This record gives sequence, C-alpha cells and structure tokens, in this order.
Amino acid sequence: MTKTQKLRIGIVGASGRMGRILIEATLKEARATLAAAFDQPGGAALGRDAAELAGLPPSGVRVTEDVPAGLAHCDCLIDFTRPEGTLRHLEWCAAAKVALVIGTTGFDAAGKAQIAQAARRIPIVFAPNMAVGVNLVFQLLETAARILAHGYDVEIVEAHHRMKVDAPSGTALRMGEVVAAALGRDLRQCAIYGREGHTGERLETTIGFSTVRGGDIVGDHTVMFCGPGERVEISHKSGSRMPYALGSLRAAFFLKDHTSGLFDMQDVLGLRG
Repeated sequence: MTKTQKLRIGIVGASGRMGRILIEATLKEARATLAAAFDQPGGAALGRDAAELAGLPPSGVRVTEDVPAGLAHCDCLIDFTRPEGTLRHLEWCAAAKVALVIGTTGFDAAGKAQIAQAARRIPIVFAPNMAVGVNLVFQLLETAARILAHGYDVEIVEAHHRMKVDAPSGTALRMGEVVAAALGRDLRQCAIYGREGHTGERLETTIGFSTVRGGDIVGDHTVMFCGPGERVEISHKSGSRMPYALGSLRAAFFLKDHTSGLFDMQDVLGLRG
C-alpha cells in the first residue's frame, strides 16, 4: 500500500449494531474504502449491500460469509464479534497477512495467548475499548491512583445494554488493572465482583466492581476514589457507538506502518509511557 492509496477495510459482524456503525464510519472516511463486509452463515444480511445496512446509499460491497476469500481484498479487518468468532478470524488474517483490529471482549487466558502468538506474524491492535476518550480516562486513572494511594477506597461501576454477554465489561476490568498497577497491587488478588449478605468491613486494598445491565445503555463507566469527607469520580459515558468506530479506524491507520506486533490504543494514541 502506497501513501496515496486508500486503506482497504474489512468488517465482520456487518449486521450487528457495532458492525453497522463501523460500516458508516468507514464509508465516511476519505482515507479508507470499505473493501469487504462479512456476516455469520445463514444471516439475513448476506447478499445485501453493506452500505444499506447503515442507512447509506449503495456501496457495491455485498455482505458475504466467506471471510478467507474476502480478506484477499483487505489491508485490515475490524472485529467486534464474540471471542470464538474472533479467534477464527485471527487465524485467517494471520494466514492472509492482513492486519487486525480487535474490539471483542471476554477472552480467556488461552484466547489472549492465541492473539499474542498471531501478533508475531501480523500487526494487531487489541484493546478493551477503542474510544479515544476512554483511553484518555485510563491515563487520568493512573495519575489519580498515584495521588490518592492512601486513605481512599476504589470502586468501579459500569452499565451496559441488556444484550452484553460478559461482565464486568472489558473496559471496567482494564480500569481496575490500571488502578491496581499504579497502587502496586495485583487485581486478581484484590478485586471483589459484587457483594451480597453479611460481607464484613471493607478491606482497604479491595477494588470493587458493580455491574448494571439494562435497556440500550451503550456504555457508562465510573471509578470512585472514596476518602474521608470527599469522593473523586472519573467517568466516561458513551452516547453512541460511533466513538468506538472512529477509534477503530484510527487503530487501522496505525497498523498500516507495521508488519507485526501486538498493540493497544495507548500505543495508537501515543500515550505509552
């Protein structure tokens, strides 16, 4: 790909809520072109023009289930599906030498290891949240945790739509990891996921998580630092899925300058270190 060529983007999960937003964002990005759109076998969107799924004029790109064939026309694939589907797409991208942006959450340790292994062959951005604002919040949380390291209890509250299948959200977990690291703690040892019954007094080292699922909430996250006589809250609220799509495109453009490696949005935004 030369500097004058448009970045050829492929999108999986084309008929889903995130897929439709990704299609819209890609078609409106002057530096990119929608090269392929994929949906699951038997899906109602198969054969339809991808742009029409996003309420836009026809693009000439038809939704297909044949990911390996479609990847021949792509420089980068963007995936916000489910872990099992993403891992299949990962292998196909590695074989085709196509860059991959992963917005899927809910991977277990084995899945994350598989992604890291594939990153030796292709460039991958893998992040729990692609929104630029959320990744700024990660930076703010690190600063806040260092300043409020003593005498403040940390609680993380997140809310999403009723269709979200994993909890806590990947973003909430990443917030916990950022805070724990700044405090010199291991989140696996200090996290508490919900409370019920007679729990006893709160341990000072605990990082608590609370999860809300309901309606069509796109994504709300708040980290509370609760101290004597004051409370500091750092929040991010998403009004639509477009910030995730725009961040994903930013990640895709970042990957065009790499041949391999595992990155996250902190790398994409130049916030690392």
